[in-house]
Amino acid sequence: MNLLPLATFFILINHVYIASSFLPHPSIPDRSHDYDTQIRKLQDLKSSLSRTNPVSIGPGEALVPPVSSSRLYTVTSYGADPTGKTDSTDAILNAIADAVAEERDGVLMQGITNHGGVQISLEGGIYKVNRPMKFPVAGVGNIVISGGTLRASENFTKDSYLIDLSSSSSSTNSEYNYEYITFRDIMLDCNYRGGGIRAINALRTNIDNCYITHFTTNGISVEGGHETYIRNSFLGQHITAGGDPHERNFSGTAINLAGNDNAVTDVVIFSAATGIVVSGQANVITGVHCYNKATGFGGTGVYLKLPGLTQTRIVNSYFDYTGIVAEDPVQLHVSGCFFLGDAFIVLKSVHGTVKGVNIVDNMFSGSNKGVDIVQLDQRNGAFNNIDQVVVNNNNVNGMNLKATVATGATTGNGTSWTVDFNQILLFPRHIKFVQYTLMTSESNVFPNYVLRNISNNKVFIESNIAVAGTVSVTVDQGLSKRS
Repeated sequence: MNLLPLATFFILINHVYIASSFLPHPSIPDRSHDYDTQIRKLQDLKSSLSRTNPVSIGPGEALVPPVSSSRLYTVTSYGADPTGKTDSTDAILNAIADAVAEERDGVLMQGITNHGGVQISLEGGIYKVNRPMKFPVAGVGNIVISGGTLRASENFTKDSYLIDLSSSSSSTNSEYNYEYITFRDIMLDCNYRGGGIRAINALRTNIDNCYITHFTTNGISVEGGHETYIRNSFLGQHITAGGDPHERNFSGTAINLAGNDNAVTDVVIFSAATGIVVSGQANVITGVHCYNKATGFGGTGVYLKLPGLTQTRIVNSYFDYTGIVAEDPVQLHVSGCFFLGDAFIVLKSVHGTVKGVNIVDNMFSGSNKGVDIVQLDQRNGAFNNIDQVVVNNNNVNGMNLKATVATGATTGNGTSWTVDFNQILLFPRHIKFVQYTLMTSESNVFPNYVLRNISNNKVFIESNIAVAGTVSVTVDQGLSKRS
């Protein structure tokens, strides 16, 4: 019996039935056209809301900024000139004002409005401005300005800052003026009229991937506040790559930290009289390359200007012909750094205090001119309050090693031995701990020996009988008085 035709018949019937089940019923209207129409309308609406093209204006009419629900404000839509030929000050300030005009709800410090990460885009343009870029009011936060170049015009307000996070109003109830403001991917050309960025009493400010040049005062100035993070940036008064014939005339400061708990990370400072000035507590500097101005020309890489309360860590950084100066350092840590070109560290006495200082595991390279890797500036008075200072485990090439821990030995035949540590010890007349051993090959004697004197960084050992032997001595200047 042949059942194939019947099976095929059922399959065909079933196929026709299934296919026909998707056909519209004659009594149900076809809405596919309405659906497509509604989708197109929604797409058109979305496109119109996100457009930020400037409104067309006639001669003599004012530019009307676009009305947009987008959280991206493009400065050209306010009339900014991305070619830098005409002034864009008012246009950019208007964009900033609109970005912070809308009330937002969020969680930041009390008195700080959370603007939800609203962005002011410079759109990769170069904009000429004649006065600082500022927020119209204090008490704003969670805002990003990014992606372009600002250049001070010839009539820019002298000694001001291109971007100024300061406040002339008392509109905020917070102890801080701003919180979580981000400046990213921006070049600031100060045109020798003033500084780059100033943040006064700001909290959690981010300066990321910025290039700041041609400043006369400070490239970045942080005054008060907390937690300004400066990362992946380049700063220099003059655009150079080292060996500049005018280096001795460099002036200004690349970064001035007059606040607490800030971080400078992966930053290059290529020209300025001083790379970084620190006058606040608990700051950290890491991965920084300073070749701003050679010490021989009067330059300083990092100047720690908070006598008695330093609390600063400098790690994994590169000091290229310029060094570190620390006034009365208390709790200072310098490690993992490379000092090139006779660059060195100076401990400068203001009130004679140096405590809790670690200068360890660094490399120093010089030109065999007899330069000490760590030096004391005691022109204002000698250090007389020295405690817990460790200068050790540094390696040198072409410079003089200095340390607070040293080992020496001397061989003789007699009753006294002297080991002189003046060449290596950092502090004069300040040995706190001595460990010594007398070794002799004479088998028929057993001398008694004693430490007689440690004055002037010399250790004097004396035995009760004459003996041929070697005295080995270890000294330490940095132990605590309570050890």
